[in-house]
Amino acid sequence: MQWPAPAKINLFLHVLGRRPDGYHDLQTVFQFLDCCDRLEFERRDDGEIVLATPLPEIPAEQNLAVRAARSLQARAGVKAGVTLRIDKRLPVGGGLGGGSSDAATTLAALNHLWDARLPDQELAKLGLGLGADVPVFLYGHAAFAEGVGERLTPVDPPESWYLLIMPECSVSTAAVFSDPDLTRHTPPITIRAFLGGAAVKNDCETVVRRRFPEVSAALDWLSERGPARLTGTGSCVYAPYAAEAQARAVGAQVPAPWRAWVVRGMNRSPLLDRLEQARANVQLNMDWRWKL
Repeated sequence: MQWPAPAKINLFLHVLGRRPDGYHDLQTVFQFLDCCDRLEFERRDDGEIVLATPLPEIPAEQNLAVRAARSLQARAGVKAGVTLRIDKRLPVGGGLGGGSSDAATTLAALNHLWDARLPDQELAKLGLGLGADVPVFLYGHAAFAEGVGERLTPVDPPESWYLLIMPECSVSTAAVFSDPDLTRHTPPITIRAFLGGAAVKNDCETVVRRRFPEVSAALDWLSERGPARLTGTGSCVYAPYAAEAQARAVGAQVPAPWRAWVVRGMNRSPLLDRLEQARANVQLNMDWRWKL
């Protein structure tokens, strides 16, 4: 059966300062979208982790889902293996968190399928070792994030309709955060201020605009049709709309060769629903066997 790995957007992204370890202290709000990668897991008895659907641009050993499976296998002492299949629908380098979401879904699904029984805190720790965005996908609720993105507080922003536009380029997160022109001194805000409508922005936007004229052009075009913003450090830009029809009307005007999607914001991840379904199926099977 398939497991969803949803996209995310950053409703804002503030860089507060550089840490002694070279990373940055951030504030952001993550919200999920109703577009997903789809993953399938087939248990193996030989202990091998096999990616049956490799991506041309990412070697299998660097794929975050493969790394997540190996990390869980080692931490929990699991002897079983798995064959992974990823129906990759989220663009690589778009700032939608596809790789991190794949990793989180792999950790959650295999913790269940392998009966590893690691608590949520352990899974989150493994996830953080793979990427700063992985814990929020495991957490499964829209969140105000701090630190490097691992300190999460649940929030419920409006579940707007969004028009996503992706120009024909891929943005490197490492390159953006190492750029000397990146703003690194934005004052922190509170959750109350954010929910109350305080002015927010994406501090990475200036750097991405300068490095990637295609993204700058997409932001300019979309800004004429809504409050456009960059998501994360990727190449995707978005604007919120109150109604699906509004988003689709603007989406119909998007010029080639940009790719566009109309999506819905979600404060609860579909991964949580899938995990609950899997646990219910196990309980149902146990009840049936007991009756027999």
